[in-house]
Amino acid sequence: MGFPAVQRPHTGKSLGAGERAAARSRPAGDEQPHALLEVVHAPNRTASLKNTRPADVVHLDQVVQEPIPLGQRRCRLAAAGDRQRLIALTFDDGPYPVTTPLLLQTLAELRVPATFFLIGRDAQQFPELAQAIAAAGGEIADHTLSHPNLDELGEAAVTAELHGGATTLQAIAPDPAERTLFRPPHGRYTLATIQAAQAAGYATILWNDDPGDWRSVPPATLLTHVLKHATAPEVLLLHSGKPGTIAMLPELVARYRQAGYSFVTVGSLLQRASAAELNHPAKLPLSGS
Repeated sequence: MGFPAVQRPHTGKSLGAGERAAARSRPAGDEQPHALLEVVHAPNRTASLKNTRPADVVHLDQVVQEPIPLGQRRCRLAAAGDRQRLIALTFDDGPYPVTTPLLLQTLAELRVPATFFLIGRDAQQFPELAQAIAAAGGEIADHTLSHPNLDELGEAAVTAELHGGATTLQAIAPDPAERTLFRPPHGRYTLATIQAAQAAGYATILWNDDPGDWRSVPPATLLTHVLKHATAPEVLLLHSGKPGTIAMLPELVARYRQAGYSFVTVGSLLQRASAAELNHPAKLPLSGS
């Protein structure tokens, strides 16, 4: 389970040692089994980050002044019936030979849209695959040029990675989301990362749930995790190069549709779900459905 993040007004002071430590996410390649979504936007606004682990959606125009204990936050969640049952499937990394075509074929057969956070240099290596994603109607967003640990980079270097990724992707498979939606590799980021993204006009998109498909996890295990941690609305973190993920999708889609969900892209989700829904998604386990 992730921890509640807090955005607070900029004080003009630098982060203290404890805050600098909190501003680092987990080690590279060690994605949390279950993290919450954070969408940080409103360019040209600044704020210091007390806790920048993946957590609730935080809009800087609606700054949380004081930390809300996780238990209290849970008590404030609306009933599942009051929330739109929308889910955005997101696929990080790539594109990759073999698995990306198989993923696109599966999504087409299921009639499910998805958002692909592509790495610029991977798209350069396999441009026809990035173009296939666009041709299939997939939303393509920025996952940086070279997939570095952004928490180790200053603001100028982060900006270069963002612009490099977007410029590369737009030359291959143009999509407006390549300059508006950004996900930091491994979910690692600091204040400098967020400030660079805001200044460039990006919304920083994390996730509500990470079932850990970047490891070698059996499809049934992945499905069990996802159903157990379902929320309304939801952004689900998955990865493009994993056969187990592709194998899980038909049953996942069937179970969510059975529960009344609609599948949308991240861009569509941000347009259709209110700030309150995104800030406080309703927990809706589907394990028993």
